[in-house]
Amino acid sequence: MPVLTRLIPSPVVVDIRPGALDDLACVLADERISQSGRLAIAVSGGSGARLRERIAPSLPGATWFEVGGGTIDDAVRLAGDMRGGHYDAVVGLGGGKIIDCAKFAAARVGLPLVAVATNLAHDGLCSPVATLDNDAGRGSYGVPNPIAVVIDLNVVREAPVRYVRSGIGDVISNVSAVADWELSHRVNGEKIDGLAAAMARQAGEAVLRHPGGVGDDGFLQVLAEALVLTGIAMSVSGDSRPSSGACHEINHAFDLLYPRRAAAHGEQCGLGAAFAMYLRGAHEESAAMAEVLRRHGLPVLPEEIGFTVDEFVRVVEFAPETRPGRFTILEHLDLKTEQIKDVYADYVKAIGS
Repeated sequence: MPVLTRLIPSPVVVDIRPGALDDLACVLADERISQSGRLAIAVSGGSGARLRERIAPSLPGATWFEVGGGTIDDAVRLAGDMRGGHYDAVVGLGGGKIIDCAKFAAARVGLPLVAVATNLAHDGLCSPVATLDNDAGRGSYGVPNPIAVVIDLNVVREAPVRYVRSGIGDVISNVSAVADWELSHRVNGEKIDGLAAAMARQAGEAVLRHPGGVGDDGFLQVLAEALVLTGIAMSVSGDSRPSSGACHEINHAFDLLYPRRAAAHGEQCGLGAAFAMYLRGAHEESAAMAEVLRRHGLPVLPEEIGFTVDEFVRVVEFAPETRPGRFTILEHLDLKTEQIKDVYADYVKAIGS
């Protein structure tokens, strides 16, 4: 009898621990990603420059490229600068904008990408997507998964705590996103990839139920692993469905309607997830999620990130337009303005102020 299986697109190495950055050269050589040491390393001008001073002596064959921002033009420029360099791999060393630029540039020049994350702000560090600003606002571009992911918990701890909080909100929202996927399956017959759904949900649940806080190495380890697993879940499914439902539609609506006032990605996703859980009738789960978000210093009400109730109602009403073709609890209920106001008032009472 034949054994039927599938290959899962994932990094060949995931190194998450204190001090991981100092062993970067050894990891790349041992895993045969770059035995010659010829690397193109993309960094920012801020924290990336400081880290460059720290690890440059261990990477004498590397060429360093400073990335100005997180736009499609920055990524295309980076790819052009790297052409003809005969590198073994591209290393994105920094936060989400740097890694996404490096992802896009690596795909453009046909080189593997090593993601060295310096904060845990969102699940993009290991996803097959590069999110870059463009003339129309912001676009998502399909790219290969990183061949390696390195996260030094000592470096993460030095980053502003708001980045960790953002990552918490982003990964916890997986629970809501998978519930939306299951809803679409029941209502529309949309196919669910059970493995991708399981990975994303368990990543979200691991962070949701962990008793630790943003200053604990044990919690940071679980959060980092959950973000990596979420990225792999997206690769398994072939799209962002395992981690993106009504929670992310609400996030995108904030970004599009109020681009100058929008909060951090994970803050908006966490708030959106707690509200979406309430919309689907999971009132106890919504209250429990809100309690955890609050414990980590994340918002659960729009007023906590500077938005009025009327503005939030407008966000929820507009949210389905941000992902045409995606079916979530928002599309299912198709609530009008006054209905959203009424449900929001009930949500506030249910979670407490």
